[in-house]
Amino acid sequence: MKKLLYVVLDGLGDLPTPELDGKTPLEAAKTPNLDFLAKKGKTGLMYSVGKGIAPESDVAVISILGYDPFKYHPSRGVIEAVGAGLDFRDGDLALRCNFATVDEEGFIVDRRVGRSLTTEEASRLAETINREVKLTYKPSKFIFKNTIGHRAVLVVRLIDGKLSGKITNVDPAYLRTMEGLGVAKAYVKAKVEKSRPLNGGEEAKIAAELLNEFIEKSHKILKNHELNLKRVREGKLPANFILARDAGDTLPKFPSFQELYKVRFGCMADMPVERGIALLCGMEEIPLPQLAGDLRKDYSLRVEKTLEALEKLDGVYIHIKGPDEPGHDGDAIRKMRVIELIDEFYFAKLLPKLDLEKVLVVVTADHSTPCIVRSHTDDPVPLLISGGGVEADSVDTFSEKACRMGSLGTIKGSELMPTLIKLLRG
Repeated sequence: MKKLLYVVLDGLGDLPTPELDGKTPLEAAKTPNLDFLAKKGKTGLMYSVGKGIAPESDVAVISILGYDPFKYHPSRGVIEAVGAGLDFRDGDLALRCNFATVDEEGFIVDRRVGRSLTTEEASRLAETINREVKLTYKPSKFIFKNTIGHRAVLVVRLIDGKLSGKITNVDPAYLRTMEGLGVAKAYVKAKVEKSRPLNGGEEAKIAAELLNEFIEKSHKILKNHELNLKRVREGKLPANFILARDAGDTLPKFPSFQELYKVRFGCMADMPVERGIALLCGMEEIPLPQLAGDLRKDYSLRVEKTLEALEKLDGVYIHIKGPDEPGHDGDAIRKMRVIELIDEFYFAKLLPKLDLEKVLVVVTADHSTPCIVRSHTDDPVPLLISGGGVEADSVDTFSEKACRMGSLGTIKGSELMPTLIKLLRG
């Protein structure tokens, strides 16, 4: 059987932007290697979850790995807790968190502290929170763990009893649907919100109260923390607030990837959320060092890891964060350059070492993060399937506009993985 290399470029999809003369960052980028794959293969567009749904990354990834996100989605909080290596049990409360900056009136100045908070700084702040915050609404304990940069995870456990994840977000940038899926909102200047129970249950009421207590007490500590006072003196934004979203209370029961598709799959991911999904799906984790900040070195290292993994496994899922951040920051030129770096330092070094007759290469995105919106949208993402004996269509470049003309048409994310398995066995 052929091998599968499945590359997801986080937030790759975009819309035409004035900064790039009406082109998207992908369309404007110089990507000879991605174009080569597109010319040799088939292309199309994909709604990662469905038309009208602007998904968070966890929902999108679950879908494009072939699982029904409405059936198997456990909440971003639980996935992040698993990906961060925290002890989580059914009945605990887990939430994805951001260190953020708010003003005196509670309006959000920056959801990500200007992306200037280092992981080391976040670790110091998390250590202080874990040491000094005591929850008293109900006898309980918690662990607050920072992961990468401004990102963090919170797990709360009652001493006696269970908590419900059916509560609203403190972070106003994301909504929760009735099915519990996280949906991104368009960028707005917003005020932080109190968490509320989504149903009349006591477990949800207690969960919301404990979360609000944690948020209030951590805010008091953070705004007076010496690290934040130093940041203000240096002209930097303070990490003075914790935004929390996507609560969950139950570990999901995914059918394993090997059970579903009869293939051994490995996963390389930069972020805890994708790592958590891979572990919950029974993939083999391919450990990576933390991103060093030098994208040339980071992407080159991933080439070595990809080739090693393809030697021993049937397939590799690699999730590259790069394009998403400049999309959220509204920086189209930087997003274009990140895409070019991926092409030059990942694909250019990888492709000469692959036998494309024996390796099926898939490149797509988990969602669109248009720079003019600065948030996830429901716009379809570009998709290419190349190598592995796939016959080429007439498209010879890789972009949203070009892929619209491809022979794959427009598909849903949950349809992609079954299609790829058929191609592997064909």
